[in-house]
Amino acid sequence: MNKEIRNLRIYLMTGVSYMIPIVVIGGVLIALAIALSGVEAGTGANITNPILMKMNDIGGLAFGLMVPVLAGFIAFGIADRPGLAPGLVGGALSNELGTGFLGGIIAGLVAGYVARWIKSWKVPNSLKAIMPIFVIPLLTSLAVGIIMNIIGAPIGNLMKSMTEGLKNMSAGNSVILAIIMGAMTAFDMGGPVNKVAFMFGVAMITEGVYTVMGPVAAAICIPPLGMGVATLLKPTKYTEVEKEAGKGAIAMGLIGITEGAIPFAAGDPIKVIPSIVVGSSVGAAVAAIGKVGDHAPHGGPIVLPVIDNKLMFIVAVLIGIAVTVLMVNYLKKEIKEEPMEDMDEDIEDMDINFD
Repeated sequence: MNKEIRNLRIYLMTGVSYMIPIVVIGGVLIALAIALSGVEAGTGANITNPILMKMNDIGGLAFGLMVPVLAGFIAFGIADRPGLAPGLVGGALSNELGTGFLGGIIAGLVAGYVARWIKSWKVPNSLKAIMPIFVIPLLTSLAVGIIMNIIGAPIGNLMKSMTEGLKNMSAGNSVILAIIMGAMTAFDMGGPVNKVAFMFGVAMITEGVYTVMGPVAAAICIPPLGMGVATLLKPTKYTEVEKEAGKGAIAMGLIGITEGAIPFAAGDPIKVIPSIVVGSSVGAAVAAIGKVGDHAPHGGPIVLPVIDNKLMFIVAVLIGIAVTVLMVNYLKKEIKEEPMEDMDEDIEDMDINFD
């Protein structure tokens, strides 16, 4: 059982390691475009310079590749090259169906295990040559497509139900609403649950209610900033890949890009997701108590010029970061020197060919 858990972590980290450059490309380009353009009340990021617009477009395209790359290389880690194409297809379906990075992880795992199972089939010698390039990718992609389409509709219906529930709560306790929206914002870091909370906050701006988007704006930046700070304070609890990702996460968090925390959540979801959810919920609650308002449909410190009650916004973000850091570093264990060698041995045992 322990071996299977370790293998699962290897598969997830394989996907994460290939995904990180995509996250960096998308996050940094979008962050630069927004930072150099600024935000305006009611319109958010106001990018008008043609060069910056192209930069933002390239960043957006890179982000569009993030989930397919994650899913593809999770499947690659499980089944080698025959799993790569079905994983990419599953990740693309996850984007189309709006299931976010969590859907991408499911797609990658399904593609990998199905492809590995088909690889184990006993087939005539005449079929062996076409199995890895035709039969396995084709059958696996069909299986992944069926499963993703089955889970896509329920997730979409759940998103609609969440939106209606938030509308009903907006007339009640603002702190409870902020806690829920903070948790939703952090839960899948830019995925469908995050988008429900974000779009609800944006809708409230158009109605002249800014104190709903205020807590969301605080919650948006807490996951990446919290995980980035966590790697700086307890570097012995993070891999070299995660420590590098932490630097990018801080940069993304400052510009309000929640996706900067995805590499950490994908690699260790059981410890990371609860930590960032609690941190963002607490930060959002503090912002609600302080009646923080946000006039721009965006989050993070970059929107500070259009924030009502700027001091409480900063306090809310700092408290949320502190909660995230304390919780995740308490849950995580120290990483010794040996695990990287052990991981290499495990990869060799699984007969994964990276050539």
